Amino acid sequence: MDRKAKIKDGDKCIHCHLCQKHCSFLTKYGVDIGDTAKLRALAYHCFLCGKCSEVCPIGIDGRGIILDMRRAQVEESGGKCRERGYSMLLSEKKNYIFRNKRHMTGKSVLFPGCNFPSFYPKTTRKLIKVLKDEADMGVLFDCCGKPVSELGLEEQEEKIIRRLNERLCVAGIQEIVMLCPNCYYFLKDKLEIQVLSIYEKLSQLGIGQKVEGEGRLFLPCPDREEQQWVSWLNPFFQQEPEIIKGTQCCGLGGCAGGKEPDLARDMACHVAEEGYKKVYTYCASCAGNLTRNGCKGVSHLLTEILDFHEQPDVARSMINRMMTKFW
Repeated sequence: MDRKAKIKDGDKCIHCHLCQKHCSFLTKYGVDIGDTAKLRALAYHCFLCGKCSEVCPIGIDGRGIILDMRRAQVEESGGKCRERGYSMLLSEKKNYIFRNKRHMTGKSVLFPGCNFPSFYPKTTRKLIKVLKDEADMGVLFDCCGKPVSELGLEEQEEKIIRRLNERLCVAGIQEIVMLCPNCYYFLKDKLEIQVLSIYEKLSQLGIGQKVEGEGRLFLPCPDREEQQWVSWLNPFFQQEPEIIKGTQCCGLGGCAGGKEPDLARDMACHVAEEGYKKVYTYCASCAGNLTRNGCKGVSHLLTEILDFHEQPDVARSMINRMMTKFW
């Protein structure tokens, strides 16, 4: 199906308003995912969380429609993102400026992504050492390319994927282990080697302690429907935590926060207002943004499993990410 046909798929909308009811962005503008004429002008205001796709009774892929609208706009602009507010993101991510490939040793490498080292630098260092000592694993600091892809920049996305595959091939890497569910879901079908989650790898190696699991579990957007990562985490729980229901996004999805700062803040504050004593997540972006917006007791499960209990360093996150270039 070509791009125009995918966007036109919105014409099947029966305007039951379920997507609007479950999405604060669609609610704000009073539109359904089938209102494609109106949504074209708002494509970069969408958080791409997939909630509309999840609740649509006739199976319209609303997230896909919005993403294709962004791609169409990029095509119309000669391959450039014409939306303002993304220059800093692109200058960092398009050809990741904090890349560090000096420690790509062995046949398996850890891929921390951008935000876990930003918010959890001490845990990142500890994990790298543990995996090196126990499994002779190396590490690659790079960006998966998802932020660039979500801006509709398909050509740049393809370059990033091609560079990653070439870099891994030259280094003789056969397996890459993801800390971030966003990186995992974005790259798992694009890389030419085996892609694992960190929790699969820790289970294989017999590393990690069990977590009490008395808190509530906040699911990141890419895993909300499949909950594949939840199944990989289950062996690490003494008691399986209750999943937080009725949430849309942590507020960082789809690069939309700059366009809709109030909605982004409200999404995170919604979790904070529930007053949970303990909130578990396995996405560093979610952990950082929830903490920034007043949610107490947010804990990344990896820090618990490794018995490190590091709190997200929201004050120095950018500096921490910059420093990985020199590790």
